[in-house]
Amino acid sequence: MRPLSFFTLLLFATFSQAATFRWASVSDHSSADPHAQNQIVNNAINGQVYEPLVKRGKKLEIIPGLAETWSQVSPTVWRFNLRRGVKWHDGSALTADDVVFSIKRVAGDTSTFRVYGRAVGEPRKLDANTVELTTPVPNPVMLETVALLGIMSKAWGDKHGVARSQDFGKGEDTYASRNAMGTGPYMLVSREPDVRSVFKRNPAWWGKIDGNVDEIVYTTIKSDATRMAALAAGDLDFVLDPPNQDIDKLARDPRIRIYRAPENLVFFLGMNQSREGSPFKDLRVRRAIYQAIDTDAINRVVMRGLAVSTGLVLPNPEGAGVDARLNTRLPYDVAAAKRLLAEAGFPQGFSTELDCQNVREIVCTAVSGMLARVNVTVKVNSLANARFFAKGQARESSFYLLGWGGPNNDAIFTLLPLLHGRNARGDGDFNWGDYRDEKMDALIDQAKVETDGAKRQALINEAFRMERDNIHHIPLHRRMSPWASRANVEVAHRPDSWLEVRWVSVR
Repeated sequence: MRPLSFFTLLLFATFSQAATFRWASVSDHSSADPHAQNQIVNNAINGQVYEPLVKRGKKLEIIPGLAETWSQVSPTVWRFNLRRGVKWHDGSALTADDVVFSIKRVAGDTSTFRVYGRAVGEPRKLDANTVELTTPVPNPVMLETVALLGIMSKAWGDKHGVARSQDFGKGEDTYASRNAMGTGPYMLVSREPDVRSVFKRNPAWWGKIDGNVDEIVYTTIKSDATRMAALAAGDLDFVLDPPNQDIDKLARDPRIRIYRAPENLVFFLGMNQSREGSPFKDLRVRRAIYQAIDTDAINRVVMRGLAVSTGLVLPNPEGAGVDARLNTRLPYDVAAAKRLLAEAGFPQGFSTELDCQNVREIVCTAVSGMLARVNVTVKVNSLANARFFAKGQARESSFYLLGWGGPNNDAIFTLLPLLHGRNARGDGDFNWGDYRDEKMDALIDQAKVETDGAKRQALINEAFRMERDNIHHIPLHRRMSPWASRANVEVAHRPDSWLEVRWVSVR
């Protein structure tokens, strides 16, 4: 019997340390199609499989992705040089054809990323490893936009009839919504919607995996108590959304590690302002609802101190450079709210329904209770992620609670998709209240092409002043989102709530 060689011992040690990473959340990711549903958890899960041309590092800095280098050829032309030797999960080679296909796909009418896909311009293949993106006007946040767009295999898309993105808002089911084939560090093995998804490590990935996760098992567990019991028992390694009321107790448990850090995420109430007969068409009603909500009480009692009130519908006002004087709230004033409702013709109040993701039900219930004090009767609809987003995108919600955030501090990533009036180009795709403010739209349109920093910031500030004065949305709070893991697990907690599994270690 011969002794094992050093290489064999090293190989054995490497594989013996490989771990399965079991994590859970209250909601499933909505679709495996990387262009179908722009939602934080969905993007993070799909981001383990699909990669953009440029990526984000641990501090949200732009780093090379599928493009190894890039350059700005002119104010409206960017050139990306693809990384050589990158393979799709089926072993075929990444080429410029895949990038051109993906940019056109993400800019398509059914993609919820289309506002970003169209902002990067027309893709053109120069050779097998070089792509140019040409925009009609300068895009001052080109790299930040490109970082949002996952690249898909053209051959795979054509083979499975998914050259067009899944139409999530219409409830469409496609091969790409259930299956995936990317270039990323992990490969989708199986997906059972609302149950679990399994991923395995891509042995041919071009990059470096800093952690030791060989397999990912993502489970949907709707019950807070069940999720946390599974973590405490060691049946889970990580929980994305531990309940706020349990954080202090969990922090004292030596088996558990709590991650707490400021997050690029804002929560707000939206109201349908286009539907005939909607009380929310009246600014006085919107102001009354605003002043009837005590956000300090919500943050103290419901959020357990893990949120801070805000006056702007913006994930990170400081990072966006917005005038701090705009970030002040209207005063909480029940008497003023009642007076405004009476002036608007609702002295006895009215009834409505409030749509919420089930994970946010506790906040919606608190809002409902506060509005009852001004005779506004609110029925809370607690919805699973898929139903909530489908209803919102179809403009079927009268009143809703939505969160907005991500890796980009620049305000244009809020102004264009969320606050702009809806059009056929992707602007306003998340303007579920369906309002239109042509003066504000004009400011946003100018800001998205302005390259002079001071002029651009002035346009952005004025757009947010108009949003604030017209109360198109009611800002609630910016969240500090805690994560929870077993003590033997290490993760990198990014402020955009993106869990990058290649950085995870399970000891």
